[in-house]
Amino acid sequence: MHFLTSTPILLLQLTLFGALHGAKWTYTGAEGEHHWSKHYPYCGGTYQSPIDITPDLLRFDPTLSPIEVQNYNLSPTEQLTLGNNGHSVQISLPSKMHILGLPQRYTAAQLHFHWGSSSRPAGSEHMVNSKQYAAEMHVVHYNSDKYPNMSTAVDKSDGLAVLGVLIEIGEFNPAFEEFLKFISGIKFRDQRVQVPGFNIRALLPARLDEYYRYDGSLTTPPCYPSVLWTVFRNHVTISHKQFLALATTLYSSHAQDSAPVPLNSNYRKPQLPDSRVVLVSFKEGRGLHGTLTVTPPFMRKRVIQQLLVGDLADLADEGLYQLLPSGSKKLHAGKKNEQTEALAKPKQQTLNASPWKKSQTNHRHVGKFGLAEDSLCYVSLEQRVFHQLKQSHAESQLVQTLRDTVFPELNLKSYLSCKSDLALPTIRHILRGRPTDEATELDRSLTKALMNEKKTSTPVKHNVLMTDYRGLNPASVSRKPHSQGYPHPWLLPMEWED
Repeated sequence: MHFLTSTPILLLQLTLFGALHGAKWTYTGAEGEHHWSKHYPYCGGTYQSPIDITPDLLRFDPTLSPIEVQNYNLSPTEQLTLGNNGHSVQISLPSKMHILGLPQRYTAAQLHFHWGSSSRPAGSEHMVNSKQYAAEMHVVHYNSDKYPNMSTAVDKSDGLAVLGVLIEIGEFNPAFEEFLKFISGIKFRDQRVQVPGFNIRALLPARLDEYYRYDGSLTTPPCYPSVLWTVFRNHVTISHKQFLALATTLYSSHAQDSAPVPLNSNYRKPQLPDSRVVLVSFKEGRGLHGTLTVTPPFMRKRVIQQLLVGDLADLADEGLYQLLPSGSKKLHAGKKNEQTEALAKPKQQTLNASPWKKSQTNHRHVGKFGLAEDSLCYVSLEQRVFHQLKQSHAESQLVQTLRDTVFPELNLKSYLSCKSDLALPTIRHILRGRPTDEATELDRSLTKALMNEKKTSTPVKHNVLMTDYRGLNPASVSRKPHSQGYPHPWLLPMEWED
């Protein structure tokens, strides 16, 4: 996603930014995407876009409402700027256009495209189940409730919201022809023409209620992790002739350059999921079998409150098994994209490449964590810290200190903010603060789980073997004890009572 807008002031700011940061970049070659992070550090950071939206990342979120676009049907008397910025075709959009259905009001700034080439008509940035489409359109909006303009919002964690539309070659699309018929006027970089306004809504899929939602970044330098992505489930089509207009008409070089450089295949390759989940607004469909629902914050608070001050026998008898490994959840060794929970309103992205995130919710933590605090994606932090320690051959004493004192506290905050699952060591950490026989007995059971003793049943052993600190997904476990007994033989109901 490219964040250029049509305002002269912003263009001047971007020119200055480029001069200060060595802004020349391309998709291939010496300035290609593998080298972006040399001049743009965020491009090598976390929570980057695009991603391959695979079934294992999906979580159904029933609170996601349909996207509502406002004032998208523009009058032909309104003039739009169609331009070639050297990286894409871009159309400026008037500020009266905005979208509803998000926590804040997001005002439209511009839309642009990514596409393949005539020899390889596959150029979408996002993939769905590893399928790449011919092209992709991004409609870029900024958070106008909090920021006065695009340039102020672009590097803020809640600054941008982008609608992603996947494009396939098929039927002729009259809406796309509204601007494609002017494309010969912007053959070279920095060329612009004025085009009459048209119905921007017609560029989108018919259904705006089915989509994928996740936190990510700009897909072009400087790659700020500031985007709340909405990628529509249903694609639109353009004709082969219309696709060729994109793929063969334009150049990324200036008109005066001696060797014209074609503008095509302008897409970034998929980035690592980085422990993110992709929320979906729909349940049915291929690849969605077993899609898990986000666990509500109130349920998490109730479990933690019970661990902190409640009756542990009742908890073990009625609820703790929901937090623990189950054979019904399949975890694969060596997999990089850990499964974690995400907020129903998930825009909590970090401003930089660290795992820390500012909580955007109003709920407050419970028990001794009584005040709302910054939250983080615990699983991502754990993965990266231990990877760094392993690379630096850190002393085991430091690792043990992190495991015993630091990470349980961070994981609890992260769990309460719906950013991570609750790890077994965190439960043990809470129990150590409760000097009761019940807590001691329960801690012994958890120790057995962590140590993978032979008494542990095979399905549980398979899960726990992965890592002591893997997040555990309450939503993936049955809400009722198995009829033939508890799903965890090492955690028997009320085993310590008289």
